[in-house]
Amino acid sequence: AGISAVAIADQIGVSKRTIYRDLDAMDIDAGLPIWNEGGKFGLDADAFLPPLALTLHEAMAFFLAARLLTKATDELDTEIIGAFVKLAQVLPPMLAEQLHQTADAFADTPLDESFTRVLRGLTVALAERRVVEIDYEAGVYDPAKGIRHVRLHPYAIEPSASTRALYVIGYDEEREARRTFKVERIQAISLTPDTFAARPDSVAAEMLDAWDVVVDDTPVDIVIRFDPSVAQRVAETRWHPSQVEELEDDGALLWRARVSGVLEIRSWILGWGPAAEVLEPGDLRGWVAERHAAAAARYRD
Repeated sequence: AGISAVAIADQIGVSKRTIYRDLDAMDIDAGLPIWNEGGKFGLDADAFLPPLALTLHEAMAFFLAARLLTKATDELDTEIIGAFVKLAQVLPPMLAEQLHQTADAFADTPLDESFTRVLRGLTVALAERRVVEIDYEAGVYDPAKGIRHVRLHPYAIEPSASTRALYVIGYDEEREARRTFKVERIQAISLTPDTFAARPDSVAAEMLDAWDVVVDDTPVDIVIRFDPSVAQRVAETRWHPSQVEELEDDGALLWRARVSGVLEIRSWILGWGPAAEVLEPGDLRGWVAERHAAAAARYRD
């Protein structure tokens, strides 16, 4: 049925001008589907998802997911804060208090309106299977590449705890292949009226091949020998679904996995310092050796 701006103003106790300003903010800034018919305003019925009825253990799972999200992005997004506040309403008091504290700390992150605008556009495109056009900063590692215009079919948005960033995975029409784009490097976005068909396979299943978020690289068999001093620490964590471990007679750990490319796993290997020796593949072994040699040269004096 809707309600007029005058009626809203009377109920809240503010001016009609304030109500119009707030309605514009809800529509333009927050992206809420506000409708106006015959001077009455309303909100589309499907603007919000149905409420959740959580068990204690399900509530803990959502709480942990929220905490992980704050570690996987360094960008403030108003929807994230709003989601935390709403989630806190259905959590037990102790968890709710901790989540409110998380939201308060996260709210201190500088606001990036461009990032929020891009993320909202990708979210709508993902939900409606809409093709988007993006201007992507492709010259981070090679300045000669500059800004690239891409028509993209977004399949998934993935957070990365290792880079504290979000990535969109989708089909690049120009490259005619699936590609991964860092959301923070998208300079502009526009939704097109074009749609794309649902994928017959599961992106979530394919993500199991990635070390972090990259799934569009050639699978590589990795073999690493970990010294006895770190073998137990390595073995107590399942770093990748494909990993296989073998404890050697001297206490060392032989670790194997098949991952999508070597780009993301390299920093993890370097993090173990001299306690990790790459046995395969040879080019990865050479790269790690070069990095250690360069570091040793820098610290020699």
